[in-house]
Amino acid sequence: MPTADTPSDRPRRVRDPELHRRAILDAAARAFAERGYSRATLRDIARRAGVTHGLVLRHFGSKENLFLSAVPGTRSVDELAEDSPEPLSARIAREFVRRLEDPDGTDTFVALVRSAGQDERAAGELYVAMQERTKATYRRLLGEHALEHRVPFLAALLVGVTFSRYVVRAGDLAEMSAERLTVDLTASIHALLHEGGEVHTDGSARHSAG
Repeated sequence: MPTADTPSDRPRRVRDPELHRRAILDAAARAFAERGYSRATLRDIARRAGVTHGLVLRHFGSKENLFLSAVPGTRSVDELAEDSPEPLSARIAREFVRRLEDPDGTDTFVALVRSAGQDERAAGELYVAMQERTKATYRRLLGEHALEHRVPFLAALLVGVTFSRYVVRAGDLAEMSAERLTVDLTASIHALLHEGGEVHTDGSARHSAG
């Protein structure tokens, strides 16, 4: 005769907030990359992540906050601040190319650039919000003057590369190998930021004395 399950026999629902958060971020990255910011919805992202719409809001509060949390660029900029003998320009270029060349094609920065044609206001607000999130790190790495007078041009350079190579996929930048792109982008960033020393054709740097 069957007996009622005791509490210890019943499957327990596992609650893992960090696991849910990662699942939501992964689903958001895919949704934003496929549909752009404007057309992606929190309900679709929740469905992809296997969670409720309410849980997405509980973790992130809004679609804008979720997008900004899913943008790998805002996290990778913080990683650039770690001590390294490699010149900053080389680290920025290498990380940028690594992210955007990912075969999964889910980098949300591409989605942001692509979304500019769909909703200029939303794309503009997100772009400014992304810059605000990285200001403290760039201020620490480069100083206040560079933050105001050079970093905005760095951002514009990366937007242009993203548009040419990863959105319209046309022209010389689109035809370069990833290795060549990394080397040439390193040299361009180096010149823009006016770091001391010269950048060689292999992307390495030689710092001038004094």
